[in-house]
Amino acid sequence: MVDKTTERSPVAADTTEAKNSRSAIADRDRPFLAKVMADGGFSDPYEARDFTEVVFRIMRDLMTTEAADRVADELHEEAIPTQDKTLQVEVTELWKDTNPLVGFLSRVRPPWQGPGIFKIDSDRFFFRAANEGGLERTPEGPEARAAACKQAVKAVFSATKAELSEDRIQEIASWLPEAGVRELWGQA
Repeated sequence: MVDKTTERSPVAADTTEAKNSRSAIADRDRPFLAKVMADGGFSDPYEARDFTEVVFRIMRDLMTTEAADRVADELHEEAIPTQDKTLQVEVTELWKDTNPLVGFLSRVRPPWQGPGIFKIDSDRFFFRAANEGGLERTPEGPEARAAACKQAVKAVFSATKAELSEDRIQEIASWLPEAGVRELWGQA
């Protein structure tokens, strides 16, 4: 028998109960993945973790290694308190790539922007986040999937900004594509 909880789309996830159960807890006091899960419409912390890692990978692709290292240095809070060892990580561990080859290549190649270099614009950022992050296609159509993707990316951005200094927040903003993604970063 298939467990229906694993088949839920982030678009269809009902976060009303999760938001209501956390209403007494200030947003700044919620653990990182709990924020992403509730605000991004994810049904479990594993989906939130996997999507966060993808968004972080795309963000690192836009940045120099030095800038990415400065961000990593500030992300040292526990992602979510749990007995589940697969979720016992710090946010900085989510920021670093789990694939050793991709992690190595991202440290030696230049940022993916600028003349003559493959450029990541806002459309490509959201396309990668939706596809690499495992957001399912929905019967409501591509507009609903795009809206769910933006909601989930904004949740990651919001949780991330809560962990960073104003200097890092501004530095990340300077690396993001101007239209769309940078605006979403500012709203988060």
